[in-house]
Amino acid sequence: MSVSIKTPQEIEKMRIAGRLTGEALDYITPFVKAGVTTNELDKLCHDYIVDMQHGIPAPLDYAPQGHTPYPKSICTSINHQVCHGVPGDKALKNGDIVNLDITVIKDGYHGDSSRMFYVGEPSIQARRLCEITWQALWRGIRMVRPGAYLGDIGHAIQSFVEPLGYSVVREFCGHGIGKHFHEAPQVLHYGRPKTGLVLEAGMIFTIEPMINAGKAAIKHLGDGWTVVTKDHSLSAQYEHTILVTDTGFEVLTVSDGCPPPPPLP
Repeated sequence: MSVSIKTPQEIEKMRIAGRLTGEALDYITPFVKAGVTTNELDKLCHDYIVDMQHGIPAPLDYAPQGHTPYPKSICTSINHQVCHGVPGDKALKNGDIVNLDITVIKDGYHGDSSRMFYVGEPSIQARRLCEITWQALWRGIRMVRPGAYLGDIGHAIQSFVEPLGYSVVREFCGHGIGKHFHEAPQVLHYGRPKTGLVLEAGMIFTIEPMINAGKAAIKHLGDGWTVVTKDHSLSAQYEHTILVTDTGFEVLTVSDGCPPPPPLP
């Protein structure tokens, strides 16, 4: 599959979808606290996207080949869950960390972003994992410009986290995005510089590193969707949707409540 170069009209629609995705994450933030269930968070997000934003939650009934349809409107991955956690009736408790992954479709175009949330006061180790993952995301983002390589993004992430004792999940990656939830290219979060696809202005893709406090190995749970660390270590992820501009990059999923970029290293 070739990588599409978005037109100015498509880019503007992607800006809107991205902004709405960020605003949905802003909306749900005050509800993420001890005692709430992930089912309740899912319903709040669903109703906000559908009733307030007049959008569509992309995960709901999403069914890539080999999968049963995803049953909820957002993904909620807690503690050692790496990604695609299915909301349920278990309540969040003080000290948990949870990733909320939200994708909004607006006028046929997708915005995709995820953030880590602290439930009460996390452990020092959990907080540090989340902070390092946020920095890793931005090290990848800051490599984006015309003429750069996809491998530059993965190398920037991998070479930052591994010396600190963390590991990069290999089985999942960022992806092109637009009219379709998942398009070419695949954006690996590890790799060698100056390898892979050369970036061009107008490309849009996600960067979404999944970083484990322990080893990189993962396994799937019986629901067919939820992925966890094999060694039960904590995992964290952040995600933004990125446009390659003529001079660098534009983050399409920023919003008023989005964490600010970390300082330049």
